[in-house]
Amino acid sequence: MPVYTVHAPISGGADLRATDRFVFVRDGFRLWAAVLGVLWLAWQRLWLATIGWIIVMAAIDVAMVKIGLGTASIFLADCLLALLLGLEASSLQRWTLSRRNWRQLDIVIADDIEAAERRFFERWSARRGSVGLNASATDRGAPPPTRDLPRPPPLPAGGIIGLFPEPGGSR
Repeated sequence: MPVYTVHAPISGGADLRATDRFVFVRDGFRLWAAVLGVLWLAWQRLWLATIGWIIVMAAIDVAMVKIGLGTASIFLADCLLALLLGLEASSLQRWTLSRRNWRQLDIVIADDIEAAERRFFERWSARRGSVGLNASATDRGAPPPTRDLPRPPPLPAGGIIGLFPEPGGSR
């Protein structure tokens, strides 16, 4: 079942009531990104990724020609890089959104984009309640909160935990 991340703009005091601007990014392999490469990146308006992709592809192809590899090897390397782009296309979209000051609000698992939107907005409106906006949206770039988790027990006096707490001890 596909996994979607939900992103919202947070620029210049804009609030989260502009739900028509939310973006759902599907995680997984993108066939058109692998097949079309630069055209897909430009269509998605991933400008830095497009420029970086052109530079990386050109540098690798020139280096392989300088080394003296054959056209079959160069084609295989280009196919592997296209496969890599197909695998990382969603990550590039999320990276671009975070660079543009968009915040990741949630992760939704659904069969298609419509079901993901429905599931997200049902859950989101239930969290908001009648008080207003929920300010506790998850920031995926920060470490997980630890304030409510119990502390682990202290280490024994020797400081070693395991089957053999003493170096050279018997089995």
